[in-house]
This record gives sequence, structure tokens and C-alpha cells, in this order.
Amino acid sequence: MNENRTKKDMQSEYKEREIIGGVFAIKNTQSGKMLLDAAVDLQSSKNRFEFAKKSGSCINMKLQADWNACGGECFAFEVLEELKKGETQTQAEFNADIKLLKKMWLEKSAKEDLY
Repeated sequence: MNENRTKKDMQSEYKEREIIGGVFAIKNTQSGKMLLDAAVDLQSSKNRFEFAKKSGSCINMKLQADWNACGGECFAFEVLEELKKGETQTQAEFNADIKLLKKMWLEKSAKEDLY
């Protein structure tokens, strides 16, 4: 019974955690070019990026040629803008907000600086 209570507590904590999404860039520190992307969970995206660097695997096909040429150590993960999911906001609404935020960042970025 106590084990089930703990499991329920953990599930409740997970559901009530603060969700932070947003727009991030994976920047090539040698060329200055960057890949702009967005995620509903920025920490997960950063974790995937760090794992890719450690394992030597590229996380996006657009980066593959440069990743092969100079390695993952030439890339950096940078959060450009965060957005917290509202308490009453549905997941679909949050996804739409993140998508719009990415679109705004793409519009204000110079095309020649992007992958």
C-alpha cells in the first residue's frame, strides 16, 4: 500500500511540474550558423543535444555535414526564449504558442545565418 502511495505521489508531482518550452538555437561556434528550433520541453531538448555531443551522433540532418567536419564540440545549445505553460492552458494551445514563437524567431533571423 505504501509503495502505491509513493507511486501516486510521483505521478501527481509529474503532472503538476512546471512545463517550460520555448525556442532554442544549436549554434556552430566556428561558422556562426545556427539551427533554430522549438520544443514544449526545453530541458529534454538540451539533454538530447548533450547526449548527442557525448555519443558523437548528430541530432539533425541539416547539421550533419558540419557535425562530421568539426565534431559536436563545435556546437552549442542556447535557449533564445522561454515560455511557461499556463495552468489553464491545454497542451494544444501550448503547442500552438510554441509554434508561433518559433515562427517569430525565424522571421527576425537572417536567412544566411540559418541551417
